[in-house]
Amino acid sequence: MTLREARLDLTRRHRLGMVEAIWGEHKSADQIVAILRSMQTAGELALVTRVDAIKTAAVRDLCPAVQVHEHAACLTLGEIPAAAEAAAVAVLSGGTSDRRVAEEASLALRVHGVATASFLDVGVAGLHRLLDVLPELRSMRVLIACAGMEGALPTVLTGLVPQPVIGVPVSVGYGVSAGGRAALDGMLASCAPGLSVVNIDNGYGAAMAALRILRGASPQT
Repeated sequence: MTLREARLDLTRRHRLGMVEAIWGEHKSADQIVAILRSMQTAGELALVTRVDAIKTAAVRDLCPAVQVHEHAACLTLGEIPAAAEAAAVAVLSGGTSDRRVAEEASLALRVHGVATASFLDVGVAGLHRLLDVLPELRSMRVLIACAGMEGALPTVLTGLVPQPVIGVPVSVGYGVSAGGRAALDGMLASCAPGLSVVNIDNGYGAAMAALRILRGASPQT
């Protein structure tokens, strides 16, 4: 893939109010750097997702200005806007193994100036942990719940709070968990009314859904 083949969406921020995310997992370090430099030239903040430690080191060698977000497995280039003091979105994870996806969601919101609050390891295997943080969740406008295994956290949460809840199935779990498919199917089959679900490990997609909710359905001009 050449940079010309990438066809960067440099008008996405103007059109949708969203920073374009660069999928890093299946791109080489050279391809990522070329895209980063092109976005920098265009004056756009760049967000790269799904970048492992080896590729991150290679990108940094070629582009020292890049900022590494280790827990999210993401990179950014450009100034991240200041966020409001009060968190608008809560990002929850069932376990600490779900952290990368949760951190990706949090970072994707931060690059849009949206403050988040993280609640890690509050899965239903120890339901008291979730119940303990419910008072803090009630002040949030949107909740993003990341869970692997059977993916029960978003269903339980949607039955307890009135805010919009976005479920993110995570590819963590044994055997029949099938790389997150069990969690995805469980969330899609949820009996909790109004639960929204994104694809497996799609923290960025959940963040953009939350961003649309926060901004409301204003007509495009």
